[in-house]
Amino acid sequence: MPLGPITSGAEYHPIVTRIERVLDLEPVVDLADHLSRSGGDALAVASSTDPIDLIGAVADAGLRGRGGAGFPTGVKWQTVADNRSVRTPTAVIVNAAEGEPGTFKDRAILRANPYRVLEGALIAARAVGAPEVIVALKASFEQERVRVQHAIDELCAAGIDNVAMRICVGPASYLFGEESAMLEVVEGRQPFPRVTPPYRRGLDEGQSGSANSAATVGLAGTGGTGDSPALVDNVETLANVPGIILNGSDWFREVGTADSPGSIVCTITGDTEHHGVGEFTMGTPLWDIIEELGGGPRAGQTLLAAVSGTANAVLEAAQFTTLLTYEDMAAAGSGLGSAGFIVLDDSTDLVAFAQGVAHFLAVESCGQCLPCKDDGIGIARLLADLCSASGDERTLTELERRFATVGDGARCGLALQQSRCVRSLVTLAAGTVERHLARSIEPAEPLLVAPIVELVNGTATIDTTYARKQPDWSYGPTDSGTPPAELYADTPVTISAQV
Repeated sequence: MPLGPITSGAEYHPIVTRIERVLDLEPVVDLADHLSRSGGDALAVASSTDPIDLIGAVADAGLRGRGGAGFPTGVKWQTVADNRSVRTPTAVIVNAAEGEPGTFKDRAILRANPYRVLEGALIAARAVGAPEVIVALKASFEQERVRVQHAIDELCAAGIDNVAMRICVGPASYLFGEESAMLEVVEGRQPFPRVTPPYRRGLDEGQSGSANSAATVGLAGTGGTGDSPALVDNVETLANVPGIILNGSDWFREVGTADSPGSIVCTITGDTEHHGVGEFTMGTPLWDIIEELGGGPRAGQTLLAAVSGTANAVLEAAQFTTLLTYEDMAAAGSGLGSAGFIVLDDSTDLVAFAQGVAHFLAVESCGQCLPCKDDGIGIARLLADLCSASGDERTLTELERRFATVGDGARCGLALQQSRCVRSLVTLAAGTVERHLARSIEPAEPLLVAPIVELVNGTATIDTTYARKQPDWSYGPTDSGTPPAELYADTPVTISAQV
């Protein structure tokens, strides 16, 4: 039954399905602690298992990428293994560049137990024949970087595996988390998404920072370049691998649903009593997770909606009974994404929030695809006009025009987030939009929507430096008006932990 708008104290008794498979409730202290908890056992099994059987086990388990796209992990591994080249070696990249607003799950996993993630990466390396594992982290993730480096040092000193491991520190850009843009950064270039899927082109051996960037490059042919593919997997995805290899595919499927087996690590922030991160079985209703991690509505407020990061269409409160599976979320007109939900109540102006999302996406666009940048900036500007009581009916007409064209020619998914997420928020806020147009409510200040920098004691803190970030990716008082792809083009990426 639909819940309808949810008020504080609403009668609802969630079925708590919180578990502990990839997010340790008691953090692992060091390698010895990890080994005492059966850590390393899966890698030992993998060392005596044929690579094709490792891939088969992951495929049979039904593990799907936990970074947002939900692509079948076994299929990705098999594709990489089938397309290896003698020209350059394959590499395994751990995508730890978590940067979508509303999510903190990968950092929570790395803080609790980086050894399990590295073990999963080493198993993946054996499966696809990769001699190197690279963990891609943002420079601002200092706590995670120290934790992962210490784990790598311990594993190497113990001689656990002969695969080389290192950290690649990257920029704060949202696009650093996009797979092909991540490969660009690993090679020393700017985070501009490539025009081909990452499995069709790997890393440039010995070419760090010297080859042409993805900026302005036209569409590639179907044959690719002949380089070895690179396997890019999310932190949470790889954290699931040791359990599958050690316990079997059937064990993995003991929880979750037939089409979405296993567990999912969720983040709840926004207009709830508190914020949190936790691991749940796939198929848990969203409302149960909002109650468990967020404590439900704040006193005196009514929950209206929730957004999965900035990637998918908004879910109204009446849809909070939707099960967290890829299929159920899609059927509800939204998506599971990285399971980071920003919850909104009736104290939030939905138009102001929509403007915050639109502004974040417009600024983070690299500008390789001009509709993404230009229409994105236009959408954010038009929503700001609505918030400030300077909009009119022509504003709505122009919004619809830009929503229709923002994704034209897009080489990555960022532009489509404007049309999926922001458009759905504007639709849900129709009543508020009309009141802004009629000047019957007070103008609203656009809300800052930005990645989480810390989540401690039930409170998430967002990165306020994003309030100063310009569309050209500078932090000065004015924007140059030049898209980042044109402004930075083939310049080496520069890394700074602080702006």
